[in-house]
Amino acid sequence: METLRKLERVQSLLSLMEGRGISSGHADTDRFLADFIFFLVKPCGIVTMDVKLKIISEFLPKISPKICDEVFLFANEEDCQQIDTELPLQSSLQKSLDTQESKFEETPMIGLDAMKRANSTLEDFCRSYFMFHGLDGNNPKEIFKYLPFLSFTESYIYQLDTLNEKELQLPSKVKGCTLGNSLSNFCRGDPFDSLVSVLQFHGLLTVRIRKELNSGLEYWSLERKLCHALSRNKKIVVEDVLKAIHLKSFDYRVLNLLLYQLRGEQVNELHMEFLSVSEYLVELADDLYDYEDDVMENSFNVLRMFVRIYGASAAPCMLAQRITDAEKKYECLSRTLDQELSTNYWRRCEEATREGGLTSGHAFGTWNIPPVIVDEESFRLERMKVGMCQDT
Repeated sequence: METLRKLERVQSLLSLMEGRGISSGHADTDRFLADFIFFLVKPCGIVTMDVKLKIISEFLPKISPKICDEVFLFANEEDCQQIDTELPLQSSLQKSLDTQESKFEETPMIGLDAMKRANSTLEDFCRSYFMFHGLDGNNPKEIFKYLPFLSFTESYIYQLDTLNEKELQLPSKVKGCTLGNSLSNFCRGDPFDSLVSVLQFHGLLTVRIRKELNSGLEYWSLERKLCHALSRNKKIVVEDVLKAIHLKSFDYRVLNLLLYQLRGEQVNELHMEFLSVSEYLVELADDLYDYEDDVMENSFNVLRMFVRIYGASAAPCMLAQRITDAEKKYECLSRTLDQELSTNYWRRCEEATREGGLTSGHAFGTWNIPPVIVDEESFRLERMKVGMCQDT
């Protein structure tokens, strides 16, 4: 395992070098550069990285082939082979990486249904987020350049989301032992292991992406906890609800961070913060639009949770206050964006709202909070009766 981890680190560095434009395109040359970079980042007493680079800039031109020949005369075999021990030969590295890649290609990880469900998110991501990377979300050439990794990642997330949805189903909708099996499969180990391995293999995994994936696991856990508590008339707390609504858009943040990696660019923190607030407002708008469907499916919905916590009369007011606070923050952050970017994103929000049939919006229009459902069980039974009458 340690050898595999070393190989993964090497491949990650080689991919990073290529992304930063310091790859020569020649395997042996790139390996030498990788050796040198790894050597640079190793701790050396109190010498900082800035000092190391200054020393190299000053003294490297003075190190001639003749001096290297002289050093070679008294360097022992261990000195010359030290880095080879830490960074395997290119042939061995490539052989191991080919084996690992073959393993990924032969292992089914996502199904067609998950890919179909991911499509709407991917379309919205390209049209809404590409502009923050200076890309045209309506240009097929730019979309398809990054689509394989974006599509694979989002489809993988939807695959897991489907398993989580089965765990939320009410007893009357569960047949056989499907629910128990899906729960055991969902909770066995880390569900994101295979996705993490693929991203790591291609040099795309970052600590921040891994953190957002963990946020996804936390959201699903909170969703199960809150929805089960709601269906069993147990107490829920507002802290869990607010945390869940913030975590819910983790997949958009994963895709956004992944796009930065694919482009070899540093993360723009202002854009990330602005989009985080926008995501929060979009989730609230979606919950209001899908309220009755979420009651039927026992899915997480912020209005459902507020009704349980604050009561039917106070819940709309409490939610309206949350929306007002978030809108103020959104407006403040939008003024810090480039004017053209801010305008283009505003237009995209209007466009998405029209296409989705929403009458509320996070940056325009009015918010419509639907009539609350006090007795969810009675509502479900009535809906089911209506559905059966229509079928007959």
